[in-house]
Amino acid sequence: MTEGGKTARSDLWGGAGWVLFGLLIVAGSVRMDRFEAMGAQLYTMPGFVPGIIGAVVALLGLVLMLRGGLRHTKEAGAASEPAEPLLNRRIVITMLLSVFYAGLLIGRAPFWLVTALFVAAFVATFAPAEQTLPRRLAVAVIAGVLTSAVVTVVFQQVFLVRLP
Repeated sequence: MTEGGKTARSDLWGGAGWVLFGLLIVAGSVRMDRFEAMGAQLYTMPGFVPGIIGAVVALLGLVLMLRGGLRHTKEAGAASEPAEPLLNRRIVITMLLSVFYAGLLIGRAPFWLVTALFVAAFVATFAPAEQTLPRRLAVAVIAGVLTSAVVTVVFQQVFLVRLP
C-alpha cells in the first residue's frame, strides 16, 4: 500500500461511499415495522440489528475518510498522480458477478449450489496471478463449498430462515 496519492483519494471516495451506504441501511432499518403493538422490545425489533450494522459501516467509512484525508493533506505539496477511473476492471467484474448471482441465479436453483458457484467464481477470478491454475481452482472450489455450507447451515439452523 502506498502513502498518499491514489490510495488516499481512493480512501476518501471509498469512505464516502461506505458512509452513504451505512446511512441508507440505518434509514431503512428505522422505517421497518417495530411491532410495538405486539409488545416487541427494542432488541427484538426487526430493524435493530440492521441499524447497528449500518451505523458501524458508516462509522468505519468515516474512519476510512479520515485516514485518506490525513494522507492526502500530508502529500498536498507533492506532485499529484492522475486519478484512477471510478469503474476499473475489477469493479466491473464484481458488479457483473453479483448481479448474475443475485438477479439471475437466486430463486432459480438451490441456494447452496448457487452460493458455492458464486464464491468459487469470485475467488478464482480474483486469485493472485502467480498461483497456478490447478491451485487457483482448488482453492476456489474449497472456499465455495465451505462458504456455502456454513451460510446455509447458519441461516437455516440458527436464524431459522428458509432459503430459496
